[in-house]
Amino acid sequence: MQFRQQALAKLQSPEELDLPVRFARPQGWLVLSVTVVVMAAASVWAVTGTVASTVGAPAILTHGEGSYVLQSPVAGQVTAVLAKEGERLAANAPVLKVRTAQGETAVVRTVAAGRITALAATIGAIISTGANVAAVEKVAHADDPLYATVYVPAENASTIPANAAVDLTVQSVPTQQYGVLRGHVKAVDRTVQTQQQIASFLGDSQLGEQFTKKGRPVAVLVRLDRSSGTKSGLKWSSADGPPFALTSMTLATGSIRMADQRPIDWLLP
Repeated sequence: MQFRQQALAKLQSPEELDLPVRFARPQGWLVLSVTVVVMAAASVWAVTGTVASTVGAPAILTHGEGSYVLQSPVAGQVTAVLAKEGERLAANAPVLKVRTAQGETAVVRTVAAGRITALAATIGAIISTGANVAAVEKVAHADDPLYATVYVPAENASTIPANAAVDLTVQSVPTQQYGVLRGHVKAVDRTVQTQQQIASFLGDSQLGEQFTKKGRPVAVLVRLDRSSGTKSGLKWSSADGPPFALTSMTLATGSIRMADQRPIDWLLP
């Protein structure tokens, strides 16, 4: 009976149509307004904004023509070493003398002009035909410019923009003190490099193995930015850079700036 009386009393009471209805508290309106503004700003940024990305890969400083491995055309005993590591030689210059089994003396000569970066033969050593006796970097003149070759994963190579900015962390230069070396992409190879191709270009089989540990990379040639205000003659992120010149076959790590992307592109198929 109690519930029935309450129901009847409610039916007999007039409806409160003239009372204001509160949809939300002021704090709720504030939160809603902020949310709408943030979503609107995010939408505008997704369409008009850009996001920069980089790809990092191992690199090495070289001269643009690379190197080659000098091999002995004959078998025999090395009787004289006529060149020194670091020496720059003309094409067809003598490097070794080898006495063959027939008692003849043969001279091992450079194939192209360059700088001797490594000598694998010593006086008295017995070598076979085709043995590697020296690594020669193809550089004819002392003022030939240095480049950097960055070995980029194949999946990233196709998206590298022309003339993209590159920062190089040089292994022999303290980064905290002198910063990074600046450069720009000059060329991107169209095919992946095998271990043998890299070893042939650099004149070092160990580097060929090192640069292909994570798969066959693509070689990206980087032009180093020049500066007359540094001892190295190159541009660094610091004002002066290191107080010495860089040499070829110096290892580094390259960071290549990729093309800027709009966030909305990540959402579109």
